Amino acid sequence: MPVLTALVLAGFGGYAVAWYLGFVEGNFALLLFLATLVTGLYWLAERLVFLPRRRQAAARLEADAGQRSASLAARGITPDHGGDLAAARQRLLMQPWWLDWTAGLFPVILAVFVLRSFLFEPFKIPSGSMIPTLLVGDLILVNKFTYGLRLPVIHTRLTEGTPPARGDVMVFRYPPRPSLDYIKRVVGVPGDEVAYLNKRLTINGQPVPTQPVPDFFDQDAMRYARQFQESLGGKTYRVLNDEDRPAFVPGAEDYPYKQNCRYSVEGLVCKVPPGHYFVMGDNRDNSLDSRYWGFVPDRNIVGKAFFVWMNFGDFKRIGSFE
Repeated sequence: MPVLTALVLAGFGGYAVAWYLGFVEGNFALLLFLATLVTGLYWLAERLVFLPRRRQAAARLEADAGQRSASLAARGITPDHGGDLAAARQRLLMQPWWLDWTAGLFPVILAVFVLRSFLFEPFKIPSGSMIPTLLVGDLILVNKFTYGLRLPVIHTRLTEGTPPARGDVMVFRYPPRPSLDYIKRVVGVPGDEVAYLNKRLTINGQPVPTQPVPDFFDQDAMRYARQFQESLGGKTYRVLNDEDRPAFVPGAEDYPYKQNCRYSVEGLVCKVPPGHYFVMGDNRDNSLDSRYWGFVPDRNIVGKAFFVWMNFGDFKRIGSFE
């Protein structure tokens, strides 16, 4: 078992290193599931097999020591091995290293697995597509149950939950490459007609209320951008527009239901198909979103982003957002 366990741990470690170095495309959900499964099997084996064996060995040791003490006492010799007996018993009952690193870690790994899979999952914002709502380096929490519980890895829905609503900030698996997680704002739900023409958002023929606010200073780019306050689905948030970028959408890919969209020099108009969502970044001219790669299927939904729990460059960022 020690050799087998060493090979298993080496396999996990090798996969993690290869992922970190970019040699393989990692899947943390799958890795965590396998770690939970493997350590759970070791935990069961420890409870049902290995621990009873160690206890039996300790009981035999105590019985042998008792017989030896009785034999010595019969000859008038007072035995004195209490301390040695206790130390030997402790060594017999102690978990070996290969169980410490498997069965011993199972409760922690199980708690992380349940928390991450069904309650809340942490994410780090890697790009500026959601500026000014979310900044690069924000560490956020995503609610995994609002939109319905799903089985990890295979993503099968367990509960219905509440469907995503216009204005929600949603994390989803990027449709062209589902191994990647993206975060955008939902602007169109199934059946909506979404128009983004001349950098103005319209839903079902109704312009989304927008008003200008003071320009936003991007410290990373060291430049100002025009900023607007937008209200959608009962949520109020801010968006950015770059006056130097054209209104039309360059380089749109082929994607399912692309026939539902009409592209022009002014932008695009899309009819959201059933079971899909249209999403956009708040940094409107610096966001790779549904305008370029299409609609988000319901099966790709991960959860609803709602809280910045840390930004090591700016502690004031901590808090909820819309």
